[in-house]
Amino acid sequence: MTEQVIVTCQDAVCEVRLNRPEKRNALTLDMYRALTEAVDAAEADEAVRVILLSGEGACFTAGNDLKDFLAGPPIDDPAHPTGRFVRRLATMSKVVVAAVHGSTVGLGVTLLLHCDLVVAAAGSTRLITPFVQLGLVPEAASTLLLPALMGHQRAAEMLLLGAPLDAEAARQCGLVNRVVDDEGLMEEARALAKAVASQPAEAVRATKRLMRHARTHDVAGRMDEELREFTLRLKSEEFSAAAQAFFAKRR
Repeated sequence: MTEQVIVTCQDAVCEVRLNRPEKRNALTLDMYRALTEAVDAAEADEAVRVILLSGEGACFTAGNDLKDFLAGPPIDDPAHPTGRFVRRLATMSKVVVAAVHGSTVGLGVTLLLHCDLVVAAAGSTRLITPFVQLGLVPEAASTLLLPALMGHQRAAEMLLLGAPLDAEAARQCGLVNRVVDDEGLMEEARALAKAVASQPAEAVRATKRLMRHARTHDVAGRMDEELREFTLRLKSEEFSAAAQAFFAKRR
């Protein structure tokens, strides 16, 4: 497992921490593979009841490392590390908690829709979904789940315009459970994870299964639909221009 994903387990909570702070935890394909390995292991470990996702440094994650992503296999490949991780997260039977801070971008935002509980840092959190600006479409079934969560109009502003949400706005929309001072983020997230872990394990798992059951088919189907469109958009002139502009800024 890459050192850019750190896994520690204690008191029935498995912490999975992104550890690429010099790149704002931008996700490489190797990191996706490590994340999938980590959550698979946690799911199989009877001693683990809750998984806690977090990020080291200035933010939770800046989304995909675009250069690494474009150099990888076709996104519609069923074995693509990004798709494998998101689909795995969406089907976890154990509770997933996320601790979010800083400018969290793209998949860093949409993966929150597959977490059960989210704690956000009040001062620094900005959730940004710039898919359309890059000539792409949103993923992780966010075109289904985000409108259902916050209403069509607010989701349209976020997905079509990339309008950022701060922590309190995200809480009001239902995307975040709790907002705390930046300094207390991990303490609160760990306390929440431990509180869930202290509940009867089978009752927790059955309740999560019942809560997610009705949307399971729709989520999988929407992921496939988004993926087909995303694949087409990667070949578009709009994305090519946006990618060139992105890389030019970094020189």
